[in-house]
Amino acid sequence: MDTLLLNSNCYDNMIYAAKLIRNGDIVGMPTETVYGLAADARNENAVANIFKAKGRPSDNPLIVHLSDFSEAVNYTSSIPDLAYKLAEKFCPGPLTMILPKNNLIPYITSGGLDTVGIRIPAHETARELIRLSGCPIAAPSANTSGYPSPTSARHVMDDMNGKIPAIIDGGNCKCGVESTVISFDDNSTVRILRPGFITPEDLRLAAPNVIIDKAILHGVSDGEKVTSPGMKYKHYSPSAKVVLVDAKLPDFISFFNSHSGNNVYCLVFDGDEINFSSNCLTYGADSAAQAHNIFARLRELDKIGAETVFVRFPDQKGIGLAVLNRLIRAAGFEVVKI
Repeated sequence: MDTLLLNSNCYDNMIYAAKLIRNGDIVGMPTETVYGLAADARNENAVANIFKAKGRPSDNPLIVHLSDFSEAVNYTSSIPDLAYKLAEKFCPGPLTMILPKNNLIPYITSGGLDTVGIRIPAHETARELIRLSGCPIAAPSANTSGYPSPTSARHVMDDMNGKIPAIIDGGNCKCGVESTVISFDDNSTVRILRPGFITPEDLRLAAPNVIIDKAILHGVSDGEKVTSPGMKYKHYSPSAKVVLVDAKLPDFISFFNSHSGNNVYCLVFDGDEINFSSNCLTYGADSAAQAHNIFARLRELDKIGAETVFVRFPDQKGIGLAVLNRLIRAAGFEVVKI
């Protein structure tokens, strides 16, 4: 069975996609972050099929998407005042809040946890699909587990053709990296579990205390329970071997030249490419552009046959923390510091 590609501008296509979800099927859904595999979050069989289509470990929790934060009371047992304050400022948008779940969200959706990640996507097509489906939608990234996340419908088709009935084409994703995921240590403290387009600096404008969890840039043990997607397993990685290189440009150039070969590539900042004669791609001049481009570039490197990719270390400030988080996991935490 070939997967259908549906234009989001056609209302009949949206009605059809919503019907698929109500019937327990999976639909590729655009959001402002990355494309997701959308299914009824309450339907255990549908959620199990998400894990099957992705090849995703069952203890990796799924984020539940709603059309409005007011619906969160239906699927949680309590919501702290600080969550409402953050929702007023950042929802809809690329923010996921970990909250205590109620029995309407099955444990298969929450990865066996008593909590659930709640997000209100800013992409109008995503919210319209949720409204038409009439249910909360579980939607992890629409890629093969461990591979770079999809930021276009074409990426989803590359990974999911024949595995799901339909993909809604809503254009390229605006952000390019997954949502910022937070939990609440108390009613004044936010803990960032996965960085995204909403930065620590943004959150500090609304929350008295913001903590960056150590797992953002370090691995966790195999037996450790995680509360956020992307914390435990190797993620975002192309087939090519990725090596992060923390060096000033002249040192990076020397290092790359000493390791050059037919299938060895570098991924550098815009403007750096003039220093390389071949086998060089760029992924943006600033952190926002790098976030937007990084997954597409990693996929492109696979298509052109790269076997090893040396990547210039991004800035850790602001959105750069999200870019670094994705790259350090894509590299399996292998960093060369010069």
